[in-house]
Amino acid sequence: MTLPPGWHAAEGTLAKPLVLSGHGLHTGRRVQVRISPVALSGERHGIVFRRVQGGRELGVLAAGPAVRHAQPLCTMLRGADGVGVRTVEHLLAALLACEIDHAVVELDAEEVPILDGSARPWIEAIEACGRTALPSPKRFLRVLKPVSVVDGEGAARRELSVEPAEHYEFSVRDELKGFGDMQWNGRLTPRTFADDISSSRSYGRIKWAVPAIVAGYVTGVPILRGARPSCTASIIGNHVIGGLRGTDEFVRHRVLDLVGDLALAGGPLLARVTALRPTHEMNYRLLAKLLGTPGACEWVDASA
Repeated sequence: MTLPPGWHAAEGTLAKPLVLSGHGLHTGRRVQVRISPVALSGERHGIVFRRVQGGRELGVLAAGPAVRHAQPLCTMLRGADGVGVRTVEHLLAALLACEIDHAVVELDAEEVPILDGSARPWIEAIEACGRTALPSPKRFLRVLKPVSVVDGEGAARRELSVEPAEHYEFSVRDELKGFGDMQWNGRLTPRTFADDISSSRSYGRIKWAVPAIVAGYVTGVPILRGARPSCTASIIGNHVIGGLRGTDEFVRHRVLDLVGDLALAGGPLLARVTALRPTHEMNYRLLAKLLGTPGACEWVDASA
């Protein structure tokens, strides 16, 4: 296949290790992340998460839909042994957009740090480390026929679909009371993600967050314990504390989450993704249906 504009012809890994620390959005715990380059040795590697504690390995998880575990307000991976990694979507989106196709992500706690609530700090850190091309050609998941998922009715209806396209394209629509109807349409490339999507933050109303935090303590499932105005677009009434990063920041963050969740496929898509009120659960359902529908997609290697 002909290489879509804006992408490298070869897969890549980091030029040097990346080390970054912060706190988790849901657990609130401090965590250090070390992302290491990978030298391919014949077998496909991809993005692999490694949980460590006190110098001891707790578990290893290869990023993919098979280990996705449903959790509120984030994407989590969990193995059969119960070891998991939470809130991986922003990092996965940044790795895909920076064309880091193979790497080991080592964490000393369960949750990837939220940083400023966006993927921009990850983009900056990865770009500072640099990228090394690998001998393997760039892979794309080409969609061959339309696939869709629907949930709810009327004003609560959510619908996501993918259909064949020559590029990676998105048309995403969402709305929030007090902020209106928002839509983002565009072709996704590493540059457009970095420039137009990566700085959009996780968001939510403070009046919803407080009861969610309390419920999390009651159920023992950490939710939003690390949420702060410094790492989210925190909404009070019709305003965001500190202001928005653009009038359509919320829908751009929906695109960011979609890119990260669909990255669990193992590479960028050649498809048009259309989404109405997407959520992490709906994003996963769309990917699972695409991969589970015979003849719906195929892996193709790029040529310059």
